[in-house]
Amino acid sequence: MDKHNLTVLNEFILLGITDCPELQAPLFGLFLIIYMISVVSNLGMIILTKIDSSLQTPMYFFLRHLAITDLGYSTAVGPKMLVNFVVDENTISYYFCATQLVFFIMFITSEIFILSAMSYDRYVAIRNPLLYTVIMSQRMCWVLVAIPYVYSTLISILVTIKIFNSSFCGYKVIRHFYCDSLPLLSLLCSNIHEIKWIILILAYFDLISSLLIILVSYILIIAAILKMNSVKVKHKAFSTCGSHLTVVIVFYGTLIFMYLQPSSSHSFDTDKMASIFYILVIPMLNPLIYSLRTKDVKYALHRTLGQLCNIFSQSSL
Repeated sequence: MDKHNLTVLNEFILLGITDCPELQAPLFGLFLIIYMISVVSNLGMIILTKIDSSLQTPMYFFLRHLAITDLGYSTAVGPKMLVNFVVDENTISYYFCATQLVFFIMFITSEIFILSAMSYDRYVAIRNPLLYTVIMSQRMCWVLVAIPYVYSTLISILVTIKIFNSSFCGYKVIRHFYCDSLPLLSLLCSNIHEIKWIILILAYFDLISSLLIILVSYILIIAAILKMNSVKVKHKAFSTCGSHLTVVIVFYGTLIFMYLQPSSSHSFDTDKMASIFYILVIPMLNPLIYSLRTKDVKYALHRTLGQLCNIFSQSSL
């Protein structure tokens, strides 16, 4: 990295979510509760889908990795955001900023393509139920999550190196509550257009390609369901997609609102609210949506809690 950057800019100042002192404590309490629910529910989903024998299917394999990515990008931002509520100056070190950006891009991009893989999984389950376990073998499942992880890691490192190897103008204030790529670009003096084009091309490619996979999968799913004779079978087939479809609508709706709106209508406060929603609220909602809408998860949770209660009751005797 440029030595000049290291000596002049050893930290940044984050504007944070609000500059109103009276809102600091209530917002800290609210976001702490949301983040703790997100951590507990996603960790619970990861552990539950790993240990329960009834959840050892491709669908729950992808759900486990969805929980990992939710936990990953919310934790990349959440703890530092909470700390900034209780300190006098919202600062973040140069290297921590770069690290935060790497992990945030890596996990958020991974989630986009894992959601696409989940839509393909649902298509195979409905279109070829008898061959489902053959087509969606353990090897195929690992390929479908390994590719997003490798790809997202590479592009996160590329974007971060491009930004932090460029010359900063000496301005330290990031107009956001975390180190995001676009607010950092406004602090650069060189290579701004090149890096901006790289970020935009990658963002549009990721969003459009993953969304296209999901749309094609659901078109094929609907076509397969319409060919079924029984109304009960149709309802059961479509209900297996309900949780995934809900998560997709919430997640992509927020991202589209955030990144595809015209630049003239961009508002700093609006961007912050959208960012809070997909960084903290969505990771909290995803495991809750699957827990409430999927009977297998609810039954597995009840069994696991029952077993834990029995273990504790026997150990206390």
